Amino acid sequence: MITMTTTTDLPASPLKDFLTGALHMTPLNLAVVPWAILAGSMAVDSGLTFAQSVAMSAMVFAGAAQLVTLGLLNSGAGVITIIVSVFFITSQHLLYGLTLRPHVRPFSPLQRAGIGFLLTDELFAVSVAGRQRLSFAYLFGAGLSFYLVWVLVSILGIVLAHSISDLSRLRLDFSVVATLLAIVVPLIKSKSALVGALFSFVVTIILTRAGIQGSAVIAGVSAMLLAVLLGRKWGDVK
Repeated sequence: MITMTTTTDLPASPLKDFLTGALHMTPLNLAVVPWAILAGSMAVDSGLTFAQSVAMSAMVFAGAAQLVTLGLLNSGAGVITIIVSVFFITSQHLLYGLTLRPHVRPFSPLQRAGIGFLLTDELFAVSVAGRQRLSFAYLFGAGLSFYLVWVLVSILGIVLAHSISDLSRLRLDFSVVATLLAIVVPLIKSKSALVGALFSFVVTIILTRAGIQGSAVIAGVSAMLLAVLLGRKWGDVK
């Protein structure tokens, strides 16, 4: 069962919570390094300037959305198409926000806005792991450390793209799968979660082979709903 600790746990200093959050995010910080290099290099390959490439990683701060956006830009897609595509790709953040809402409600509006910006698949995974009470300092430490790694390593990718031709031949795209596995596997702590993960995997393959656009989003949302329904039926989800 996936549970999250609350502020009723033993008190801890903000600095300790901040450092603990950063520490808990470390494995995912390392896993995302190749992905960030890929995002930075793809921005350059898409014709963006150094400043534009850095700004994209710093302001968009969404790996899958960045890669899809760059791909659409290369294909000549319009702004509306890009916006709609990114919306669906990042739609899971709505569920993340609803899940974390009880824990961030005591935060100030500015603090909630900050956590909202830093909220990623990785931060959500760390949050629901149940290893620490979800204080603002903890979430901010985890989210900020991941943000800094993403931006700084993206800059490295931008620099490498200018000095090394055809970085894509290094097959850095494997890191997307590696990062997602690093997120998902530790969260499979119940039968419903396992069934949901397997269901998502199978549906993604079927829809992709059928040539259906947005197969990953469809499979992901369907799997989450299935996992919740089964979890309630089997009693392993609160």
